Amino acid sequence: MSRTRSKLKSLFGSPVGKKYLTGITGIALAVFVLEHMLGNLEFLASDAAYNEYSHFLFSFGPILYVIEIILLLFLVVHMVLGVNIWLGKRRARNRGYLKFESAGEPSRQTISSRSMILTGIILGVFLVIHLDSFKYGAYYEVTIDGVVMRDLATLMREKFQNPAYAFGYPLAVILLGFHLRHGVWSAFQSLGATRPTVTPVIYTIGTLFAIAIAVGFLYVPLAIYFGLV
Repeated sequence: MSRTRSKLKSLFGSPVGKKYLTGITGIALAVFVLEHMLGNLEFLASDAAYNEYSHFLFSFGPILYVIEIILLLFLVVHMVLGVNIWLGKRRARNRGYLKFESAGEPSRQTISSRSMILTGIILGVFLVIHLDSFKYGAYYEVTIDGVVMRDLATLMREKFQNPAYAFGYPLAVILLGFHLRHGVWSAFQSLGATRPTVTPVIYTIGTLFAIAIAVGFLYVPLAIYFGLV
């Protein structure tokens, strides 16, 4: 047991181990973001469909709380390790290189990769605001087919009829798209998907995934604000 614990400590205390754990948590969070985006699109069907979807999630009771705690743990680990890796790179640069070279061809240095720490911090702040506005926001009730449930659709309409939310939310999800564009590829790279034949495919999938997530999230608030739904 102590030997196993020592190996785990050595693995996740090393630069490679940190990147590995960052990749695992990043993929898990990306899957959650996809599920959340698809759930939001239920709003386009009808207010009732969206409220029934959210009520279905709430019906899991204690299981939902366990999932939320796990997601929170993943998020904290992902952010802490991300900042730790970034600080390590900063310290390495401060040692003074005479020349910076590409890590290889094709280069994956983009605005997405260079802004990962910034977009990550902004998204962390946005998450706090988002939870305060919706999960812990005003409570409305509605009865659908005899079942009393939280009316999140009304709260959505109330929030996104406010220009600050209607346009601030899309800006945040665009940053999320930038973060995911590099993050998905980087996560798989950290997990060993570095073969030349696989890397371009993963990078393309990551880019398409990021675009789909950003578009999926920004459509609903803008549609509400402009009266399209």
